[in-house]
Amino acid sequence: MKKQIALVLSGGGARGLAHIGIIEELEARGYHIHALAGTSMGALVGGIYAAGKLPELKQWFLDLDILELLQLVDFTFSPHGFIKADKVFNILKGIIPDVDIAQLRIPYTATAYDLALDEEVVYREGSLFDAIRASVAIPSVLTPVKLGDSVVVDGGVVNNLPLSNISRKKNDLLVAVHVNARVPVLELPGKPNRLSNNPTFQKVETYLNKVFRVKDKKDNDDLNYFEFIEMNFDAMRDRMVLMALQQHPADVLIEISRDTCGTFDFYKTEALVETGRLAAKQKLDALKL
Repeated sequence: MKKQIALVLSGGGARGLAHIGIIEELEARGYHIHALAGTSMGALVGGIYAAGKLPELKQWFLDLDILELLQLVDFTFSPHGFIKADKVFNILKGIIPDVDIAQLRIPYTATAYDLALDEEVVYREGSLFDAIRASVAIPSVLTPVKLGDSVVVDGGVVNNLPLSNISRKKNDLLVAVHVNARVPVLELPGKPNRLSNNPTFQKVETYLNKVFRVKDKKDNDDLNYFEFIEMNFDAMRDRMVLMALQQHPADVLIEISRDTCGTFDFYKTEALVETGRLAAKQKLDALKL
C-alpha cells in the first residue's frame, strides 16, 4: 500500500514554486497525498494540485518570461495594496476551471486572515480561486478581498505553515514544507540559469533588483519599500512557524532557503521546481523514506 501523506505547504512568494518539485518527488516515490493545507503560494499550488491541474499550472509558470511577468502586474492606487492581481487570476481561470473546494478529489484548506474581524479564516468550501486569492493577498502589496464587513488578507499574517488546518488519517505521514527557512541555498548541479546570458534579461533583472530587493539587508539605508515590508513580515512568520512546529510536530520537514530567490521572481520557475525536488530527495533519503 502507498504511504499516506498529509501535506502542509507554506507561503513564500515565488519560492512557493518549489512546492511543485516536492509534490512531484513525493509522487515519484509512490506516496499518496490524501490531504493538503496551504497558505499563500502554498494555497495556490496545493489547491491546483487538489483540483488535478498541477501540470497545467507548472507549464504556465514555465512559459512565463520576465517581460510577460511585468505585463501581468496591474497597478492600482488603492491605499490597501498597489497590485490587483486580476490579470493573473483571469488567465489562471482560463487555464484551470474554478471548482468548489468541497468537490475537490482530496480534502484541502486555504488559510487567510480577516483584518476586520481579527481572526484566522480557513476555507474548506466555496470557490477555490476566491480562497486562493484571499490567501495570497500580501498586506500592502496585493489588494485585500472584501466581502461584506470582512477584509481578508494573506494567511501568512497568522499561520504561514498551517499545520493546525490539515486533515489527518491514522498512521499517515505529516509532511511540512517551509520555503522561508534560514538554511543555506541549495546548489543545483548542472542547472545554469538559461536566461543569465540574455542581455534583455540582464537589463530587466537589474531594474527589478533595484525595485524589489536590496544589495545588503544589513544596510538599513538601502532598504526599499518592498524589502522593508518583507523583512518585517519574515520576522513575524519565523516566530509563528516555530510555534506551529512545536504544537504540531511534522514527521518530515522540508526546508527551502529564504535566500533562494526574491519574493517576486516567478520567472525562475524551472530552477525553483528543481530546488524543491532536490530538497525533497535529500530529506527523504536522509530519513530513508
